[in-house]
Amino acid sequence: MQNFDYMTPTRLVFGENAIEKLPEVMAKIGRRVLLTYGGGSIKKMGLYDRVKELLADFEITELPGIQPNPKYDPSVLEGVRLCKENNIDVILAVGGGSVLDCSKAIAGSAKYDGDPWDIITAKVPTLSALPIVDILTLSATGSEYDSCGVISRTETNDKLAYFSPLVYPVCSFLDPRYTFSVSKKQTAAGCADAMNHIMEQYFCEDATLLNDGFCEAGLKSLMANAKACLANPEDYRARAEMMFACTLGCNGIYALGNSPSGWPCHAIEHALSAYYDITHGEGLAIITPRWMRHILSERTLPRFVKYGINVFGIDASLPAQEIAEKAIDATYAFFEEIGIPMHLREVGIGEERIDEMAHHIAVNEGLDRAYVPLLEPDIAAILRASL
Repeated sequence: MQNFDYMTPTRLVFGENAIEKLPEVMAKIGRRVLLTYGGGSIKKMGLYDRVKELLADFEITELPGIQPNPKYDPSVLEGVRLCKENNIDVILAVGGGSVLDCSKAIAGSAKYDGDPWDIITAKVPTLSALPIVDILTLSATGSEYDSCGVISRTETNDKLAYFSPLVYPVCSFLDPRYTFSVSKKQTAAGCADAMNHIMEQYFCEDATLLNDGFCEAGLKSLMANAKACLANPEDYRARAEMMFACTLGCNGIYALGNSPSGWPCHAIEHALSAYYDITHGEGLAIITPRWMRHILSERTLPRFVKYGINVFGIDASLPAQEIAEKAIDATYAFFEEIGIPMHLREVGIGEERIDEMAHHIAVNEGLDRAYVPLLEPDIAAILRASL
């Protein structure tokens, strides 16, 4: 079991009508608020109006229009400008992981006088950050409970993870009812994203029985509840359990004591969505079973056997190789069953930039140090197998 130093400072307020506590939380932080959100779904569901009512006594500046795979330009740059011009005390992010990720980059850059990209790339350390509160409307990334935000810079095809313990949300409000209107496409993609977060922590060299059980239960919960949500979008219990499983997926708790894995599927997918702006969860679902098949070997076989038996209930008396292959097939089949396109060509990605992306990943993501090291030819082979 590996050493660790762990802290999660975020307060979670979970359940129906959770945001009634919003004024109490915000009043302790500050009165000048930057309200960040995306394309307007929060207005359609009435959440925008409710937030404005609850914060009627606060000074609110708005940053709307944050896109999926949030962009450095314009969203991060505009957010930093608004924070400085309006002397913002706190950022309130209302939406899904993209809104939160963008808000974290803004929060970490707002007190820096130089180029915010210096902060995002860790060229300059984050020494202070604005506090963040969020109201979640999409179960997927776990950004409401972690210290990371992923930002895209279109002109350089970069999609980078920005880390700082200073950008953990102070408080996250989680009301499953706000996910009732999430489309089937985004519900499925969110499930795939959260499942991959868990798998990235499960497939490692050194793991514990405790963490394995935690990961396996998380995967089974996500699969069962995603199906229930797709069958009945207003199934509160299923939406609630899926929301909580996603929240836990990326804050490191699944991996305490485990050795690092390098998060190879995320590293590969970041290039896909940086180059082509595809839905992150769909990209992960496409890549994951191909990565699994690529790394299956005598060394990794016991891990896949355990995964197959404990997650999918595959007959433990079968030969180990057969169990592993059935587990990979079952992973693919589940993603296909919930409606995710399972080939890159289906999401508009062809052969033409495979080598370019493989080189970009190999140079920038450090996958030569992953659980199973991946060099440029390995990455290219996984991408081509995904076409």
